[in-house]
Amino acid sequence: MSARFDRPEADAFTRAFWDAAAEGRLLLRRCGDCGRAHHYPREFCPHCWSGEVAWEPASGRATLYTWSVVHRNDLPPFGERTPYVAAVVDLAEGPRMMTEVVECGEGQLRV
Repeated sequence: MSARFDRPEADAFTRAFWDAAAEGRLLLRRCGDCGRAHHYPREFCPHCWSGEVAWEPASGRATLYTWSVVHRNDLPPFGERTPYVAAVVDLAEGPRMMTEVVECGEGQLRV
């Protein structure tokens, strides 16, 4: 059996994140001291270094920063999914992240 590159292993810290992702929800971490949200999940705030961080659901709103249609990808399992739209978005909560644009044709995308 070969390793799957698209399925990271959850640990005690990230289990809530991956469980939410499996349900189609995105969880962010928000600092209780400076109030800023961050993504990817860390056990401390990357802005003020506080350990007072907690999970919160993302709103699902974002602004498209940039995007590209991927027509060829030789890495499994992505090759069989082409073409797809890879994008960078600014979440309403503040963090910038990479994502895939779904349920929206590339002709509808605007920066």
